[in-house]
Amino acid sequence: MRVLFVTSEVQPLAKTGGLADVSGALPIALARRGIDVRLLMPAYPGALAQLKNPKIETTLPVIAGVEGGALISGTLPGTGIPVWLVDAPALFLRNGGLYQDEAGCEWPDNAQRFAFLSHVAVHAAQGKICGWNADIVHANDWHAGLVPLLLSMQGRPRPSSVFTIHNLAYQGNFPREVLAQIGVPEHYFSTDGLEFYGQVSFLKAAIRYADHITTVSPTYARETLTPEFGCGLDGLLRQRYGDYSGILNGIDDALWNPATDPHLARNFSPQDLSGKRPCKAALQKDMGLEIAREAPLVGFVSRFAHQKMADVVLEAIRALVEAGAQFVAVGEGDAALEAGFVEAAHRYPGRVGAKIGYSEPLAHRLQAGADLLLAPARFEPCGLTQLYAARYGTLSVVRRTGGLADTIADTTTDAPEGRMAAGFAFEEPSLSALLKALDRALALFGKPLAWRRLQLQAMSQDFSWNASATDYIALYRMLSGKPRLIAAAPSSDSGDQARQAAS
Repeated sequence: MRVLFVTSEVQPLAKTGGLADVSGALPIALARRGIDVRLLMPAYPGALAQLKNPKIETTLPVIAGVEGGALISGTLPGTGIPVWLVDAPALFLRNGGLYQDEAGCEWPDNAQRFAFLSHVAVHAAQGKICGWNADIVHANDWHAGLVPLLLSMQGRPRPSSVFTIHNLAYQGNFPREVLAQIGVPEHYFSTDGLEFYGQVSFLKAAIRYADHITTVSPTYARETLTPEFGCGLDGLLRQRYGDYSGILNGIDDALWNPATDPHLARNFSPQDLSGKRPCKAALQKDMGLEIAREAPLVGFVSRFAHQKMADVVLEAIRALVEAGAQFVAVGEGDAALEAGFVEAAHRYPGRVGAKIGYSEPLAHRLQAGADLLLAPARFEPCGLTQLYAARYGTLSVVRRTGGLADTIADTTTDAPEGRMAAGFAFEEPSLSALLKALDRALALFGKPLAWRRLQLQAMSQDFSWNASATDYIALYRMLSGKPRLIAAAPSSDSGDQARQAAS
């Protein structure tokens, strides 16, 4: 079974969020099960610098109007996973972020950049570039959203396509005028094509044309079928219900392992938790807090965004300090929220610390040193920080939504199948609901034996990719064994039902 895994970011080559973690870990789990998996992503400067054993595999023909491209092969650091970097200096070799410039503005040519990635993926999957052809192309998030559409335009036989939605709120919507730049015929711009409220939508194209769609937790899959969580695409997802499933994300349990983690002040394990205390003291020191062993230390490592309830977390800091707790925040995002966390650190010296910007080593130290992790969300496709926290014996406070509901069982409720109570959950996305959950958590922290039991329950759970990789392989095998249909070009006069469902 040959799988081309197409993504815009991979840990450790390039990362802005959880997509990179998934893209770095799932292919490893697939390869361990005998899948011939190849990663394909853009050749950002950081990725070029970190790729192991890089070489120019081949120069690329003119694709979607882009000249001077090449495919650079190598391996993912620390693994034997083959990686193909799509090198197009005019599109990817630039300062700034993966999707934004140094001022935080979206790159104006993002449509062309990621359309080119999708076109190269289709060429590579069909053996037109390097002689290796795929049975399955697994595309991820809107950046690879044109892959299913472009594959559907090919003659048969062709690889089947799997598309994973990591966050339905990020859709890759662009003005209609980009059609001339992305290599998609004009007649696909309709409500039963990739048109979405007058714009070109890469995400809608993927949902419309993929052979199978997945998202990153079963609960989020159900939620996205509703207007509240569907982001305008719930109708189309309901149309594709028979080809849509939720497969829970996992974590790289070798990378996130407190027994071997090189970033920690001292390693520890479920058999010997004594190292967690030095980790707490080290985190307190790093963040400018008082070294107070008995004070509950509450951590928040996240994008500072409305989705992550960062505004509510900011409001909760005063109550935490008044309850005798300490608080640390690590992350970046909305400028006003960043300023709010910094101001809180100044207001409560020794009790509150804030670090603006993401640091992978610090994220590990926070998971190991904190007693509680705040991981609430107004919506959450899966979430990974709560899974890392469980691995490190840090108990999470979450809102019961999406993947948070699938992974963290509340101490006072029945756990879902295969899960033990290992955290604190609340229902409403409000300050009062969050504070009530925190009150319960802090009360239990004052009972060391009960707290230790919960820590061990959290650490004993398997959040690795084992089960999920098996589910993906079963899906790949099912798709590769069924007829591959060629999608007809959409008509220009769609019916009312299609308009209501797709727009």
